[in-house]
Amino acid sequence: MGHTGSGPVRISVIIPHYQDLSNLDRCLTQLEAQTIGRDTFEIVVADNMSPVGLDALEAVVGQRGRVVLSREKGAGATRNVGVAASNGEVLAFIDSDCRPDAAFLEKGIATLSTFDIAGGAIRVDVEDVNNPTPSEAFELVFAFHNESYIKKKRFSVTAALFVSRRIFDEVGPFRNDVSEDVEWCHRAGSKGLTLGFAREAVVGHPARRDWSELERKWRRLNAEAFALTKVKPFGRLRWIGRSWVVLLSTGVHLIEILRTRQLSRFADRLAAMGILVRLRLLRLFWAHAIFLAPRPSKHP
Repeated sequence: MGHTGSGPVRISVIIPHYQDLSNLDRCLTQLEAQTIGRDTFEIVVADNMSPVGLDALEAVVGQRGRVVLSREKGAGATRNVGVAASNGEVLAFIDSDCRPDAAFLEKGIATLSTFDIAGGAIRVDVEDVNNPTPSEAFELVFAFHNESYIKKKRFSVTAALFVSRRIFDEVGPFRNDVSEDVEWCHRAGSKGLTLGFAREAVVGHPARRDWSELERKWRRLNAEAFALTKVKPFGRLRWIGRSWVVLLSTGVHLIEILRTRQLSRFADRLAAMGILVRLRLLRLFWAHAIFLAPRPSKHP
């Protein structure tokens, strides 16, 4: 049973959703089993106009949370709608396909006593850990290194992000059509706000199971990264230079696959290597295609 409204809600859990009812149901079930009192947090599911329809979504959510609609496409805009509809003093962001450990909220919120903003730990989940698909093997090695993102790149993924409402309002809403987690955290950092790693605030995130899922992910990430880079000084030249640096780093990452403890079989390592090389070549092609694409006219 969700927050009853009998007292002030301390935490608002914001979940953007699009056409993913089974994973959302699992996420909500695990949020119901958190170590903190259920009456201390509310759940707001912000739906990005899923074709399945509002009735089907509300049937899954039931009394566990509230559903609000985001009519603007994009994860950033959808999270903003969820924030606007929420009431908590603290915001906890999680994705609909994530699987939060029982102490996720407790440990994430506790980290805010030390840092202005906190990012949790992401565990990559596969359906059969003893027999991962090539795409799953690749993601086991390379996906969601949130501790490294936080400490080296100064951002946290929004699949496990904690911040007070006061600070969120100070930084402002997420941007759309860019890597909103990177842009928002960097904007927060430019204001002198601190970002910390909540090691014990763990969520599982399912690995992409096949090449088509992985390709869609990286097409989106590539486009969002270009949107952030092109507005910087010499942004377009930096973008094309970066694409070659990424390709040239393939050798280093092949060695990383050979040395990883995430994969137990040599066959899985070979499969992950094949995915890595294929993806790096495709990313180089995408980078040049975006670079050479005609720029939109500034005049009507």
